[in-house]
Parts: sequence; C-alpha cells; structure tokens
Amino acid sequence: MANIDVEVAGRRYNVACRDGEEDHLRGLAAVVDKRAQDAAEALGGLTESRQLLFAALLIADDLKEVRAGNAIPDPVPPQPDPAVADALERLAGRLESLVDRLEAEAQSA
Repeated sequence: MANIDVEVAGRRYNVACRDGEEDHLRGLAAVVDKRAQDAAEALGGLTESRQLLFAALLIADDLKEVRAGNAIPDPVPPQPDPAVADALERLAGRLESLVDRLEAEAQSA
C-alpha cells in the first residue's frame, strides 16, 4: 500500500492507495482541487466544508452529463508522463548542443 500527499482546496492530505495507483489518485485529486477552486471563484467566501461540498456537486453534475451522453471537456489537463518529460529534456539538451556547435562553426568560418 502506498501513501501519497495530495492538495485539495489549499489543504494537504495524506491518502493511501494501491501500489502503482499513485498517479491516478493524483489526477483525481487534481480534478477535485480544480472544481473546489471553481466553486471558490464563483461563490467566494466559502468555508472549507462548503467549498468541498460544491466541488462534489460540480463533479456529480459532470458525471451525470457524461452518463446522459453529453460529453464535457476535462477540467484538468492530463498529468505529464515523467518518462516523456525526461525524453523531451534529453532531446532539448541534444538540440542545444547541436545549435552551440553550429554557431561555433559559423563563427570560425
């Protein structure tokens, strides 16, 4: 069993999940956090419990729309894949190295 920290509505929570489900749980927490922020922005001055209540109601409304066949956009962008991010970092480093070499060759010519 894994434990991860998630932040929802400005508060940090330690949550247990099955091993390997950490990224999935972080994504779910991000959805709840986004909807809690939406509620706070729309209604302002909410207590923490009311902010989470409205977040739950917004998520329930989203779920009802999906079940009714009305697709809705995902309010939270997908979490980046760390392997893809690492590959892009390596690629960026190689491109920078190539640019540096080409600039050096251009200056010496």
